[in-house]
Amino acid sequence: MEGMPWNVRIRLSVMMFLQYMMFAVFWVPLSRYLEQLGVNKLYTALIMSTMPLGCLIAPVVCMIADRHFSSQKVLIVLNVACAGLLFLAAGQTNPPVLFTLLLLGTLCYMPTWGITNGIAMTHSPSEKFPQIRVFGSIGWVASAVFGLVASLELFGGRVIEDTAIPLYCGAGTALVAAMINLTLPDTPPPAKGKESSVVDALGLRALTLLKDPKFAMFIVISMLVMIPFTMYFSFGSRFFGSQGYDQITARMNLGQVSEMLVMLLVPMALLRLGAKWTMALGLAALLVRYVAFWAGGACGLPGLYYVAILVHGVIYGCFFVGGQVYVDKKAPPEIRAQAQGLIVLICFGVGMLVATFFNAWLIDVYTTGEAMIKGVMEKTYNWDMIWIIMVAMSAVLLGVFCVFFWDDVSKKSKAQADV
Repeated sequence: MEGMPWNVRIRLSVMMFLQYMMFAVFWVPLSRYLEQLGVNKLYTALIMSTMPLGCLIAPVVCMIADRHFSSQKVLIVLNVACAGLLFLAAGQTNPPVLFTLLLLGTLCYMPTWGITNGIAMTHSPSEKFPQIRVFGSIGWVASAVFGLVASLELFGGRVIEDTAIPLYCGAGTALVAAMINLTLPDTPPPAKGKESSVVDALGLRALTLLKDPKFAMFIVISMLVMIPFTMYFSFGSRFFGSQGYDQITARMNLGQVSEMLVMLLVPMALLRLGAKWTMALGLAALLVRYVAFWAGGACGLPGLYYVAILVHGVIYGCFFVGGQVYVDKKAPPEIRAQAQGLIVLICFGVGMLVATFFNAWLIDVYTTGEAMIKGVMEKTYNWDMIWIIMVAMSAVLLGVFCVFFWDDVSKKSKAQADV
């Protein structure tokens, strides 16, 4: 890669692979494990909300990387903490204690998305960032291999998903990641020694970017997009289960496979289309997803459900990763990590938290009764109405984004390149 030695590229790629694998390996089977423990609905909801709650301090942690310590050192400390907390959580069956440990674990883990983005973009051209980030998708897919193994029975007739083994695997992966982080190139704090204020201490300097109406529009759209995005991300397994599908995790991971492929094309899209139309392409794919879900049920064409799964790569790669590149170009170097932490907070913190409760309410509204599915009594839902609402929301978000958001960073980059 131009401007980046291959040994650096390899280390950054391994960093991404392990960082996403450590989360997916325990998070995907977590709800099943909670069910086997007999955790009640309240604590199940609380524990499954630890991911968005963990994003709430992302800007503060990223501020530490911006102003006080090298980013790779902050990442090492966070990963060691994650390893310890997940190890302790694996030995717990008490719901309040399990919730506390997993909340502390995600408070340490979720800021690492912004920090790893900042490290990668510091040592590689931002347009090439997707080629590094794709290894995070590969790590997520690699965890699906564990999911297939998890369907095998252990001695005693239990499957791995029903045990604490995934949490132990997450702890082990986090520890390996921390050791690999020791080899990362030094990423010193760009704002070290500069005057600071309460705003800086809270990691909120990135909020000054909201003065730009273009950036503010991007943030608002990003937060609202999480409503339709989370309907699939958090509740897609419930839909497929209600339709009688098995091996749901493996089926849904086809979306991550497509993500791996699309991620390699995102740099070309950013170069030729610019940030705005690359992100618009992701929003268009989100609309296609819910049209496919609706048409699959309404027209009796379940094969369209796989279209809804496979467009995940376009949605995540074009909108979310394209958005991360846009944020990197928009933010001054001294608040780069904070800006990445802000977008994590907005999307996977506030946005996902609100979206989870909204979508749970919407599904409850369209719960129609119960039916016997594969010998098990399951709730039934009016999915057609749910998908129509998601189609309408996705269409409105796409239209508003195309009309009211305009991209100046791509034009500036192109002008600089021409000079």
